[in-house]
Amino acid sequence: MTIKRSQQLGNTARSYDLVPGWAKLPAHLEFGYTHGIVVDQQDNVYIFHTGKPSIFKFDESGEFKAAWGEEFEGGAHGFYLHTERNNEYLFVTDTARGNVVKMDLNGKHLLTLGTPDRPDIYNEEFKYVPTDVAVSANGDIYVADGYGQSWIHHYTAAGEYIRSWGGKGTEMGQLNCPHGISIDIRSGIEEVYVADRGNHRIQVFTLQGHFKRVIVDDIDQPCSFYYYGDDLFFPDLNSRVTIFDKNDRLICHLGEDQQAYKQTGWPNLAKSYYRDNKFSSPHGVCVDSKGSVYVAEWIIDGRVTKLTLA
Repeated sequence: MTIKRSQQLGNTARSYDLVPGWAKLPAHLEFGYTHGIVVDQQDNVYIFHTGKPSIFKFDESGEFKAAWGEEFEGGAHGFYLHTERNNEYLFVTDTARGNVVKMDLNGKHLLTLGTPDRPDIYNEEFKYVPTDVAVSANGDIYVADGYGQSWIHHYTAAGEYIRSWGGKGTEMGQLNCPHGISIDIRSGIEEVYVADRGNHRIQVFTLQGHFKRVIVDDIDQPCSFYYYGDDLFFPDLNSRVTIFDKNDRLICHLGEDQQAYKQTGWPNLAKSYYRDNKFSSPHGVCVDSKGSVYVAEWIIDGRVTKLTLA
């Protein structure tokens, strides 16, 4: 008898098994572009996509639990889960409506941030299009205007404007599509990590927006960040998920396909092209308490993959 070996991704340093057909979506629902993915303390997985409703909740086995978020149809993008005083909250960015929303895990809106009051940056011609959001330990909110004018905006927990930094360019401290943003605490000091996707790099700043350093090795088009212990996970839009160690050095690439993003029509390729163990356009990633990895891809009808530690 021949035993079929499960499909694995990674390398000898880090290896994962593929869980085929993980998300069991009811027949009356469908994904739009699957942009964001997060996991709560109970290992429930939330997926933010451009369809209607835009937030789907699954348990760790892939069983469908709930759906809401009709108001984000067409604009669902950045997705972040933050814990405050043992309560969990979702922060989202909506590219269609140009806002950031904080909500509880049942979808109740608690705070909305619109276009920053910066007429020197934004007007009828130069739009604000936020793509990601992060929250520091004191509750301050950081928003990346990735698809607009390439600025980072800093607010208090109550939504009061503090400062901005960046602006479009290639010099250190300047940005070109700051697509993702996160607060890194692995060194014991909070630092702002920005996925400077258009410049093919990660830039690191202080909480006050002062440039500290740049990371360029083993990066192509970083989209967002997720931290699990000392590891940094990020989706490289050009067809792979990357894991860095505490020193931001490569552990491995997962599901790398150096041909996918070069295909005509990418990211919406013919279904015959896709392979379960290869990524085409990863856009969001998260890791649950068991170390399982979930990946959401930027594809018109969505694609979500679960990997478990081998």
